[in-house]
Amino acid sequence: MILRTRQFTFTFPRPALIMGVVNITPDSFFDGGQFFDAARAVAHGLNLVAQGAEILDIGGESTRPGATPVSETEELRRVLPVIEQIAARVKVPLSIDTMKPAVARAALAAGASIVNDIAANRDDDTMGRFVAEAGAGYICMHMQGSPPTMQTKPAYTNVVEAVVNFFRERMKRLNASGVLADQVVFDVGVGFGKTVEHNLQLLAGLRGFTKLGRPLLVGASRKSFLGALLGMDVANRLPASLACACLAVESGVQIIRAHDVAETVQAVRLTEALRARQTNELV
Repeated sequence: MILRTRQFTFTFPRPALIMGVVNITPDSFFDGGQFFDAARAVAHGLNLVAQGAEILDIGGESTRPGATPVSETEELRRVLPVIEQIAARVKVPLSIDTMKPAVARAALAAGASIVNDIAANRDDDTMGRFVAEAGAGYICMHMQGSPPTMQTKPAYTNVVEAVVNFFRERMKRLNASGVLADQVVFDVGVGFGKTVEHNLQLLAGLRGFTKLGRPLLVGASRKSFLGALLGMDVANRLPASLACACLAVESGVQIIRAHDVAETVQAVRLTEALRARQTNELV
């Protein structure tokens, strides 16, 4: 299985890719405001690469439930200088975390090579056409509703089946827009229009998504369902985040999106080392 993201190509199976998060926002749920200054955001991104991040996900608009949307102009002001500076200094793919096609297009021109699109459920095909033109990677994430509404009584008959069907339908639409299968990653959208139980069912059912034949991304890092389940505030959710990352890798997931890169790299590499030595023999 191959993933092509402009000048970068990844061939799987291989060690899981750790995607480091760079939030250039004042209101993201975990690190909002810490890297709102462009210089600090650049330094943070370079530090994450030094810690082992093989992709950087750069975003200028919080998508936590109830977050205030920002204008296209403001989002571009936040992300473009950071993308330009980091792209000139590292040799890893940069991902633009945006719902806005125009922001994605400008970010790709500035040096990004992946579009991380939480609004892959939209009806308009503009984003797909931009991705196809650029030959960029595309992270197709499942979300029920939109960030302002997604946690208002999300409901599914079968959440795993619903997400699988969504991915199949989206792949057809992306192909019709000119996006090749080799450009696409699927993200089950942990925390986006799901209850705690829905999130647990998706994580428990990850192995079933490997049958779709595309790389899978899981982003459970520090998310609120962990706090709701375990009674932990966001500052104390690292152990639970690492447990999710290890489970995901054990289930065949290829990309882990994480705020805590050094810790996640360590946990994932140990999981992979153990997995490679597993046998069915009785001791």
